[in-house]
Amino acid sequence: MAAVSQHTVDVVLPCLNEAEALPWVLSRIPAGWRALVVDNGSTDGSAHIARDLGATVVPEPRRGFGAACHAGLLAAEAEFVCFCDCDASLDPALLAGFVRTVAADEADLVLGRRRPQSRGAWPLHARAGNLALSRMLHRRTGLRLNDLGPLRAMRRADLLRLDLTDRRSGYPLQMVVRAADAGWRVREEDVPYLPRTGKSKVTGTWRGTWQAVGDMRAVLAEPPHATALGGAR
Repeated sequence: MAAVSQHTVDVVLPCLNEAEALPWVLSRIPAGWRALVVDNGSTDGSAHIARDLGATVVPEPRRGFGAACHAGLLAAEAEFVCFCDCDASLDPALLAGFVRTVAADEADLVLGRRRPQSRGAWPLHARAGNLALSRMLHRRTGLRLNDLGPLRAMRRADLLRLDLTDRRSGYPLQMVVRAADAGWRVREEDVPYLPRTGKSKVTGTWRGTWQAVGDMRAVLAEPPHATALGGAR
């Protein structure tokens, strides 16, 4: 299996007021990788903290999870690009194994299947929304996934070819849908899911969860995209 050290890796970290979580998250980035903290309008000094800790800060004033993720993708330059939430609920050190899998050509996209480590790590409403989306994804693509978690890795050039357009909560789902349309091999790996630091901006409430589900329903209703039909490479 190819060694991660032989490849360049950028980690995109969408960030909105995550000052408390940033030190731990950035300390867990594998050595030699570049952390791209995408500041999505933070007011708690997150951008300053990230710079002081050695991260590259990418400003993205347009609010939206997808807007932040895509700004990070466009700023990335490495062979491989990874995504991770910036709230300390997931350990970015686990991405080393994901990248090894992609580098060894065993998968084109590796996703982390979240395994809650405590009762409060994954609230019921968020689990319900995730289950509904997994079922809708199967009907749309045939993929049988248990989770649509934010911890993921793939080749940057391949992802750019998918021409993702969602700039809200549907971005992670659109990535998987278009990857499936393009014939990508998608793999899930179990990862520990910890209680997040601070309050979720998207799924912290039933209302926020179902607004996100609404965004994702729109993604699932899209026809196969022309640029996603040529295969992973």
